[in-house]
Parts: sequence; structure tokens; C-alpha cells
Amino acid sequence: MLSIHAQYLVLAPAAMHTAHRLATKGWGDFDPAYTFMLPALLLRMIHNQIWISFSRYQTARRKHLIVDRSLDFEQVDRERSWDDQIILNGLLSYLGYATIPNIYIMPVWRTDGAVITILLHMGPVEFLYYWFHRALHHHFLYSRYHSHHHASIVTEPITSVIHPFAEHLAYFLLFSISILPPIFMGCGSVLAVVLYIAYIDFMNNMGHCNFELMPKWMFQTFPPLKYLIYTPSFHSLHHTQFRTNYSLFMPFYDYIYNTMDSSSGELYERSLKGTEEIPDIVHLTHMTTLQSTYHLRIGIASISSKPCNDSVWYMWMIWPVAWLSMVLAWIYGSSAFVVERLKLKKFNMQIWALPRYNFQIWIGDSIDDAEGRAPKRTIFIPTSQFPLKKARKDCTYLSNPAMKIPETLQNVHTCENWLLRRVMSAWRIAGILHALDGWEMHECGDDMMNIEKTWSAAIKHGLKPLTKPCSLYSGTDL
Repeated sequence: MLSIHAQYLVLAPAAMHTAHRLATKGWGDFDPAYTFMLPALLLRMIHNQIWISFSRYQTARRKHLIVDRSLDFEQVDRERSWDDQIILNGLLSYLGYATIPNIYIMPVWRTDGAVITILLHMGPVEFLYYWFHRALHHHFLYSRYHSHHHASIVTEPITSVIHPFAEHLAYFLLFSISILPPIFMGCGSVLAVVLYIAYIDFMNNMGHCNFELMPKWMFQTFPPLKYLIYTPSFHSLHHTQFRTNYSLFMPFYDYIYNTMDSSSGELYERSLKGTEEIPDIVHLTHMTTLQSTYHLRIGIASISSKPCNDSVWYMWMIWPVAWLSMVLAWIYGSSAFVVERLKLKKFNMQIWALPRYNFQIWIGDSIDDAEGRAPKRTIFIPTSQFPLKKARKDCTYLSNPAMKIPETLQNVHTCENWLLRRVMSAWRIAGILHALDGWEMHECGDDMMNIEKTWSAAIKHGLKPLTKPCSLYSGTDL
């Protein structure tokens, strides 16, 4: 597999072809289909990222949560390449453009072609998907293909497109049933294709978001709607029960073939009503740089699941998004909001983000005279929470004050700043220990607790010291 995000290089020939056409023939040579192609791919990525951020915010609030289980790094890693399917669809779209003459003359919009696309989706596409999906749950196909998708019990919006390559090809052919006939009939349009793909993305993301958002009044106003559109709770039962609720977006076929889960209605009602969670422990955080926005749990999953690194190569391409978030935070931000929730034993913990940026310059993060005079192989023990920017190559620098957290601490799938996975800073651990053991003393300034008492409490609750030094230059791990 290509390294993360390097897979976009496969689109380079298409981009070069576009540049060549522009240079040799000018903008007048561009037909609507070709003009919309690359922007449509970009909009799909933005659309999916919005769903990821929105879903993670709502599941952190927990009120309308459907499946209350832990999300781990393994799932985040498995789903980090969700944009691969967009790239694949882009390549296949370019191939279709090069081989189907009718695409060149497609107008921006035609109503008759859009109606045909809708009818083809409601009929053949939904019907064929239902039976194809049931076939995928046969042991032979499930064990070889579809189990990869169902490895995620706690779904995120992007779980919807985590499939083996063969399944992606099958789904592309399936959805082509709604797209190609109008094109061959001469009534297809560019906007109808773009909107249909946006509809697929919207429904896929919505159905896997793990919180209920479909308002009850919609089904009360128009009762047949329950046969035409599924809900997140409806599809979540497919991921927990496996043998029910096979439909794509329209539960109609589950009703017909008696495969609808009997608890669908009850789960919908319970999830929609929801319950407010009162946290036992709250940790406050705020953004320190523009790039730190992406390292929040509601930011970009592939970044927040790794130690903070501002040198990620594509950061400069998306800085306008971070800048816009900073401006909006300054204008509209008035109170903290939940970005993450954790659980340790019976204690519920939340991380609240303050909608403020605090840009600071810290001194003492480079080599001073005393360090420069230290002999080779000296071991330095840091007391600051901030990592050094410069260090001597012939010395060892221990990790910042932090400990490895126990496996009983659930729902951990992001890294705290520059710390490694499942490692927590000492100041956050201190707050947890105060809550777990009921300590009411406030540690501030010179007012410190007994070190032995604090250390014993940390070990008792499963926290472990970092057993290996972490050198800035050697890159040693825990």
C-alpha cells in the first residue's frame, strides 16, 4: 500500500491531461462533465470530513448515542484510508469519460434524466443491493470479503466505505445502473450525476454516524417515509445483529422479505430521546497553533490518532480551513464544547475544548550552557510538558512527565499532543487520581501532595511508568 495520502499520485495523469488541454486549447475546450470532475472529487472529500467531525462531536456529547462501546486505534487505522474509494471512483470516471461519447455532450441539467436516475435507484439498485448484501453475509463471502467492513461494531460515518477492493468495484457497477442509462439515452446531465453521488455519500455517512438525528415529526407527517429512508439506529442493528436490516437506504425490502430487526422502532425511540451524561472528570484544552485544530478528536482522524507533528506535508494545503476555524472561534465562540469522552471503571471523563487560540513562545526549550557542558551519555530528565526542539545527539533525554494508561481506560483513539498512543501526561493523570480516590485537596504552587501517596495511587489504578528512554534523535519508542 502507498504511504498515507501518496495514493493521490495516481490522479497525476488526469491532472496533467487537464493542464495540457488548458494550455493547448484554452478554457473553451472544456465541456461541463470534464469541468466538474475534479471539483466533484474534492467536494466529496470535504463532505465526508464534515460528517466525520460532526459525528465525533455528537458522540462525544453522548446524548443520542446508539452503540455505547469503545472505539480504539485499531479501527481508526483500518479506516484511515477512506479517501481511497473516492480516488478509485475518480479514475473510473475518467475512464468512462474517455470511452463514452455521450458524456462529452451532457448538459449541466436535465429533469427527465434526473427522474430516471431516481426511479432506477429506487427499483433495480435497491433491490439488487439487498440480495447482494445478503449474499455477502454467506459464510464463504463474509469470511473473505464483507467481514472487513463488519470489524467495526462502533461505526463512524466513514465506516460506510471501508470495504475490500472487490466490493468497491461491485458497488461502482451497482450504482452505475442509475447513472449510465440516462447518459446512453441522451438525457443524462452533469448535475444529476453529481447530486446522485452526493446523495449516496450523504446516506452512507448518515447511516453509520452512531447517533440518532432523524426527527420523529418526519415519519409522523408522512408515515410511508419509514419504507423509503433508513435511520442511523436502523443500520446500527445490522452491525450489532448481522442478520437483519440488509437494505441499502430504503428499508422497504427488509419489510417485504421479513428481515427487519424487531427492535428497530424501540432503539430509534430510545436513541432519539437520549440521556444527558454528567461527567465525573473534565479536562480543558485549547488550540495553540493553527495546525493544532486538526489534532483535536473532531479534526482529522489520521492526524489526531498520531503524536502531534506540524511537519505533515499536506498541512500547508489545508491551512485556510484552520484559519477559518480560528476566525469563527473568535467571533462565535463563547463557551467550551465537548470533543472527547473517556471511561475508566465507573467514572465518566470528558475533554472540553475552549474556542480560543493561545499563541505563546516558550523559552528554555533549547540547549543551555549547563547542558552543553554535560559529559557524553548524560541522561536528562525533563520537568516541562513541552518537548525539546533541540538536543544533543550524544545524550539521552527521557520522556516528558507521563505514564502509560491501563487497558481499562476505554474509548482512547487519539494522542495527547506529542505523546505516544495510550500515554497520558502527568497533570491529566493527577486530575483522574483525585476523582478516583476522592481527594479534595487542590495542588497549586507549593501546595503539593505526598509524592509516595500519589505514585502508589497511580500504580494501584493500573497506570505504568515509561520503562524506556525516549531520545529526540534516535526516535526510541516506549
